[in-house]
Amino acid sequence: MTTTPPAISRFPVPELASLPDDIRSRIEAVQEKSGFIPNVFLVMAHRPDEFRAFMAYHDALMDKPGGLSKAEREMIVVATSATNQCLYCVIAHGAILRIRAKNPLLADQVSINHLKADITPRQQAMLDFALTVASASSTVEEEDFDALAAHGFSREDMWDIAAITAFFALSNRMANVVGMRPNAEFFAMGR
Repeated sequence: MTTTPPAISRFPVPELASLPDDIRSRIEAVQEKSGFIPNVFLVMAHRPDEFRAFMAYHDALMDKPGGLSKAEREMIVVATSATNQCLYCVIAHGAILRIRAKNPLLADQVSINHLKADITPRQQAMLDFALTVASASSTVEEEDFDALAAHGFSREDMWDIAAITAFFALSNRMANVVGMRPNAEFFAMGR
């Protein structure tokens, strides 16, 4: 008995050929690099203007130089996405974290309980702050910044931690609402 795989979104998913040139080119570049099209690209392309804004902010946060490594940025995404119960982001960014950290266990550890993960005290402080921002941002006080500064984070790093957390809160909520499914390819990546 063959079953039909579930839809990747509750909303229409456009055909690649029907997309504006800039969006189609970006998606094709990702497909060429990774060997598949991550579902988030197709789902977000449902609204081209929002796709462009979403990807521009993603790139501004995740691809910039700064005091956070690319693996640390992915740790923030995985830990906060788990708190927000976003299956898509935990699985997709967990795969990216495994690759960036060159550690097949790290994403699973961080998504379940960063306090027991094989991370540095600095990274633990970073995730403590990110999880506070994710679940109780109104409680953030100067003491939270002092705790990060004690681990060598600059004010710009602190902004980045908060901004990544906030951006992915939007992403998590949209992924949950639209019922975005992770690509099967993500589950085995980096293992």
